[in-house]
Amino acid sequence: MTTEILERFLKYVKIDTQSQENATCFPSTDKQKNLARILADELNAIGAADVYFDEQYGYVYAVVPATDGGRKKDVLGFIAHMDTSPDVSGADVKPTVVENYNGEDLILNKALNIVLKVDEFPEIRKYAGNTLVVTDGTTLLGADDKAGVAEIMTMTAYLLAHKEIEHGKIVVAFTPDEEVGAGVEHFDIARFGADFAYTVDGGELGELEYENFNAASAVITVNGVSVHPGSAKDKMKNANRIAMEFNSLLPQCEVPECTDGYEGFYHLSDMQGDIEKATLHYLIREHDSRLFAQRKELVLSLADKLNEKYGAGSVIADVKDSYFNMKEKIVPQFSFLVDNAVSAMKELEIDPLIRPVRGGTDGAALSFMGLPCPNLCTGGHNFHSRFEYICVESMEQIVRLLIKLACG
Repeated sequence: MTTEILERFLKYVKIDTQSQENATCFPSTDKQKNLARILADELNAIGAADVYFDEQYGYVYAVVPATDGGRKKDVLGFIAHMDTSPDVSGADVKPTVVENYNGEDLILNKALNIVLKVDEFPEIRKYAGNTLVVTDGTTLLGADDKAGVAEIMTMTAYLLAHKEIEHGKIVVAFTPDEEVGAGVEHFDIARFGADFAYTVDGGELGELEYENFNAASAVITVNGVSVHPGSAKDKMKNANRIAMEFNSLLPQCEVPECTDGYEGFYHLSDMQGDIEKATLHYLIREHDSRLFAQRKELVLSLADKLNEKYGAGSVIADVKDSYFNMKEKIVPQFSFLVDNAVSAMKELEIDPLIRPVRGGTDGAALSFMGLPCPNLCTGGHNFHSRFEYICVESMEQIVRLLIKLACG
């Protein structure tokens, strides 16, 4: 299995599928369809049924027919996304396979002096003796989520080649634009045909997630008044300064770099401004729905407070919900999906690591669309980074996990 999954993974990561923020089309980049076509052809070649490539939106769907004579009525699905993050280039990816990793610093690019340092990423030590795949330090690797794609494809190929293994109907799908929050915007749940599913889009081996952030975006627009600074007293209203004041009123320790686990945050992701107009773009994140509502209310109340100080219309806050915590849709009715994954991991001697997602997944959106969908690990680390890496032995174990879930 090592050769098979590694070859698939190396082939997929070399195809540029980077998605694009704020695009006006779907998918946000047409190049994502290049991988989609390859996956559809591969599914046909290995004997999958009902393979469908959505030429317009870029989704790929396929079926692994049941071998149990129809005894298992529920249909289980597996989903992974094809796009890579806009944060770091995904073009001309040059993966390097490190066999029998020695547990020390890894020189990714000698010419550019780019080094994956153990002191900065200490968790890599536990992979000593294993095979790793890393970047050359100039791009991300794309394990998020081409590792998930490769694992699902390898599971699919295995089940199709071993028809003596009994299982119910299994469906698989590959999606675009997950990294820009639009991955299931045009997903055809009816065509997919699952009663419930798993996304395969998590991190290290054992990760299992059924909780994620509630998410909102906030755009703060500050309207100022420009006057010559020499005669500005009691006349100028500097939008830049008011914007800075707004940010200073938010809890200063409730930011991504100071929070972890279930702790929420306000993330100033972008800002522009001059004296007459300034804009601040925030991400608002919180697991607890009550605290989520309080976070949004604080943003609105701070705008009101500054309007009282500087005049009506000086600060406009536009707050919009993005996605919600899938726990609401999975617990308690579909908790068996989590229990099944935990049992399968333990049978394979994988330590389950149940953690909240400090972000969102396609599965969160799908859960609110009526398809319960917890998230499984891929084996990767340092996603969205030039220091991204993945352990091949972990990928093999995850394929075994998917097979066990499919046949459970």
